Amino acid sequence: MLPLQIHLTLPPWIGDVVDADRRYEGDEERVGLAIALSRQNVEHGGGGPFGAALFDADSGRLIAVGVNRVIPQGCSVAHAETMAMMIAQQRLGRHRLNEDGGRYALAASSQPCCQCYGATVWAGIDELLIGARTEDVEELTAFDEGPLPADWIGELERRRIAVRRDILRDQARTVLAAYGAGGAPY
Repeated sequence: MLPLQIHLTLPPWIGDVVDADRRYEGDEERVGLAIALSRQNVEHGGGGPFGAALFDADSGRLIAVGVNRVIPQGCSVAHAETMAMMIAQQRLGRHRLNEDGGRYALAASSQPCCQCYGATVWAGIDELLIGARTEDVEELTAFDEGPLPADWIGELERRRIAVRRDILRDQARTVLAAYGAGGAPY
């Protein structure tokens, strides 16, 4: 019989890093959490150097987090952003997060790859907050982030998704550089 379900998990140390009751005010606090998650993921050997956090854009309430779990979970779509989106969708009980009229912000330690870019469009994200750029990821690690439209920011903005990048970029680059220098396969 074919399997009828999937089971993806975040590592248990997440609870030590994330304060679920805290309100994260502003872009730097939100991206700062995503970078902290990426750093811990590298330090714990739990996956690639990527972290993400999904917030109620107006209140700063944390909805969900994610870290890269591709190799530990044997699942190519278990990127930090998609993990955060899937957990938020499950928590809120809807596939399009903002269909309730709320506004949702996705903070990512690094610019989303082609897969996470597409998921951002369909998941009901209103704001995309980015630390490191794709060129940082490809310069400092062995990751290939895949193709994006030439005007990817414009494409998102045409869909009413605000994009703000280079938020704590140097901190995000530091995590990528540590991962790249370590030669980790995950």
